[in-house]
Amino acid sequence: MTDRNTRATGAHSSERRGESGGGVVVFGAGGRVGRAAVAEAVARGHRVTAVVRDPAKHPDLGGPGVTVVRGDATDPVAVAELAAGHAAAVHAGARLDVPSEEYFTAAARAMLTGLPAAGVRRLLVVGIAVTLETAPGVRLMDAPDFPAEWRAFAQGHVAEFELLSAEAGPELDWLMVVPGLDLNAEAPVTGGYRTAVGTVLDGPGHIAHADLARALLDEIERPRHSRVQLAVSV
Repeated sequence: MTDRNTRATGAHSSERRGESGGGVVVFGAGGRVGRAAVAEAVARGHRVTAVVRDPAKHPDLGGPGVTVVRGDATDPVAVAELAAGHAAAVHAGARLDVPSEEYFTAAARAMLTGLPAAGVRRLLVVGIAVTLETAPGVRLMDAPDFPAEWRAFAQGHVAEFELLSAEAGPELDWLMVVPGLDLNAEAPVTGGYRTAVGTVLDGPGHIAHADLARALLDEIERPRHSRVQLAVSV
């Protein structure tokens, strides 16, 4: 299932902002996707808490509407404390110094515990394209020549999705947003995107970080998908 999304990039009315009901907390805010999500949320008038492991490494992340804090996305107590008072959360973090499956499942469990405790009802997590299906039951990462080291990292996102699917209660509305295979910082920003549920999109499969951030904030302000992998590409 695909659809073309052409939401406006500039004007976001107070009515749209109001429907989110409060601020946005972004875990992994120091990375490219996290930074783009912070910038898009601020541009739309949201109050943002940007969570990073070491604020000293991100002196340029703060600004009007942004509070930069130290936090651990795998600690449910920290997640609950940092998310309190926000309407939605974005998890855009990753760790390369611990096994992928260990990190992503720990973060998923922390979100499942911490966000409902804080009263946050909407969670968006960022996935990767190789976990999407090219045919029923066949994913990009299942190809015989797919590099083993990449498969190990991708498996972390698979385990994250499976855990969210199995354990999330009705109090938390979650969505995994999956950018095109070519998530490119140099790609032109189009202001629009296509979506598909669970499958790769036809065409080039690329997207700029800013367009991905638009998709994330659109799903916060106007939730259209829930408890699925949502592929996003231009």
